[in-house]
Amino acid sequence: MCKLKSYSEIFSTSFKKVEKNLGNNFFINFTHKNMKKEDLLNSDFFKQFNSGQELNDFLSQIQKRGLEQLLEGELDAHLGYDKHQTSENNNYRNGHTTKKVKTSLGETELQVPRDRDSTFNPMIVPKRKSIVEGIENVIVSLYAKGMSNSDIEQQIREVYNFDVSTSTISRITDRVSNDIIAWQNRPLESVYLIVWMDGIVFKVRENSRVINKTIYIAVGLRKDGHKEVLGLWLGRNESAAFWMSVLTDMKARGVEDILITATDNLNGFTDTIKNVFPDSTTQICVVHQIRNASKYVVRKDKRVFAQDMKGIYNAPTKEAAKAALNDFATKWSDKYSYAVRSWENNWENLTAFFDFPVEIRKIIYTTNLIENLNGKIRKYTKNKLSFPTDDAVLKSTYLALREATKKWSMPINNWGIILNQFLIIFANRLKY
Repeated sequence: MCKLKSYSEIFSTSFKKVEKNLGNNFFINFTHKNMKKEDLLNSDFFKQFNSGQELNDFLSQIQKRGLEQLLEGELDAHLGYDKHQTSENNNYRNGHTTKKVKTSLGETELQVPRDRDSTFNPMIVPKRKSIVEGIENVIVSLYAKGMSNSDIEQQIREVYNFDVSTSTISRITDRVSNDIIAWQNRPLESVYLIVWMDGIVFKVRENSRVINKTIYIAVGLRKDGHKEVLGLWLGRNESAAFWMSVLTDMKARGVEDILITATDNLNGFTDTIKNVFPDSTTQICVVHQIRNASKYVVRKDKRVFAQDMKGIYNAPTKEAAKAALNDFATKWSDKYSYAVRSWENNWENLTAFFDFPVEIRKIIYTTNLIENLNGKIRKYTKNKLSFPTDDAVLKSTYLALREATKKWSMPINNWGIILNQFLIIFANRLKY
């Protein structure tokens, strides 16, 4: 049996058949016989349609005939010879079967060609599938944007005028699980300039109860200046112990060095990072520190308290920041000793950004980048008050993440300057 080697070759043959069989008869069936092909899309041609429904019916017929000719082309490729040609191949055409399929133009019946040996499985309309790929992509996209299965069912019915059951929708979206496994286990870069790490909490059903679970997210800055989500990990409430398994997984997938990590001030997080990547510089998020320090400040003091803290992290140098901290402690220690101690206890990791040029400082002193990403994920998942399973929350988060990172196509701002600064500061660890 002679088979074409690739999917593209099969479809090249199929489209040639469409051009030959569909194109030659197209105008006889749908337009005036004397119309030229180049006149097909002129204004006069479209005047024959009196309503949107007539145009849709016309397009449905074109789609039906196109799909059937593609199927004939696929069978030619499968058998290794065209219809009406002779061949020594013992396998040959064996009539057609009727199959209903759902497409973006509605439901239609196709005549699907068969072969004698029943080895022909079309790519464009595979066996045991009644929904073409375009509709499946629509369903996955709607799910990614936070719609429930029942909402998607209603939307498909209203827009495409056919029914897709919630169980079918669930089966389609469940296929994303295989994508998640492959994506989560892909190899990573050997060196990342910066890795931002944070968690996002969801409510998930477990043993007839709804409990909080955390999706751990890490975003890395590559040597080409592009951001990359390194993975999603699901665990219980955020803890340094679980972050240890996250970092270990990243190392097992090829990460040898992280120059700078940007994290919240989770207790024990810095020590955890040092255990896996001992040379990494850890910067605790200043915004998290401000929130935690302000947590117990009474309302009448909040404005002045925040202004005094601003003098610490907006200082031009670490020495100036230390002087501002001393002034802050003198003023507030008696009233808010916890807030002052939280600055003092985390001082080295809170002020690591002072060791770098201004351009690098701006992107490491907070975890705003990953918090903004979390906000976009929340936007897509906000309609789901709780998730029935761990797989469901991972699937929804992954799809939301895929939507949220579509615009990550350019390097970060001032990349040329920032790269040169990294190459100078980390000359012995960063090769470009």
